[in-house]
Amino acid sequence: MIPEKVQVCLQSHGLKVLQFEPGSTPTSELAAQKIGVAVGQIAKSMVFKAKDGAFHLVVCAGDKRVCSKRLKQHLGVKARMATAEETYAVTEFKPGGVCPFGVTGATVHIDTSLSHYDQVFPAAGTDSTGVPTSYRQLLEITNGQVCEVMQA
Repeated sequence: MIPEKVQVCLQSHGLKVLQFEPGSTPTSELAAQKIGVAVGQIAKSMVFKAKDGAFHLVVCAGDKRVCSKRLKQHLGVKARMATAEETYAVTEFKPGGVCPFGVTGATVHIDTSLSHYDQVFPAAGTDSTGVPTSYRQLLEITNGQVCEVMQA
């Protein structure tokens, strides 16, 4: 079931959710297969915990990996991947269904790797959803900071 805070956010921006059977889109690869798009079009959302205690949600193309050095340069402090428990505590989403909509416990960063696509698909708070949107709209809705933190 799509969390209410996500439903409210999507409805207010006129976005529709693609829904599939439970557990069918927990990875970028599986989501791309289910939706029928390139893996890079899947907006992968990952939570990082910085050394200063702040949490950061990084949203990037599903076929890319975060570069620790670039992430540190962007944040100004070293960060590690958050645990599943920390991710849920900060976002109210379980890993595999983390989405950038309605997040208040972390700063949202949207990587430019998604800007290469006309349409991208973040999750809607579950491991069985995708939301067709654009890079620009994703930035606007999430009030995300533009970043370039992917490995070359």
